[in-house]
Amino acid sequence: MDFIKPKNKNHKKVDWQLSEDTIALVKAYSEYTDYSESEIVDMFLRNLSKDEHFIEWILKKRNNKRLLRVLELVEMEE
Repeated sequence: MDFIKPKNKNHKKVDWQLSEDTIALVKAYSEYTDYSESEIVDMFLRNLSKDEHFIEWILKKRNNKRLLRVLELVEMEE
């Protein structure tokens, strides 16, 4: 049995501009899945962490500690 994980409550409001088509698509997908539009965007953007070329690029960056923690490539410092 898989346990239910708590939702990430560390939200921050952002000011992005999206095309009307993208907004309509997210809204429809939100209705289809019963998740909020914010949750849909968050879930899809988390897929960026699976892009191998993006990971390689991050590993080459100089100041990358925060990104490495976000991508769970290093253990959290205590």
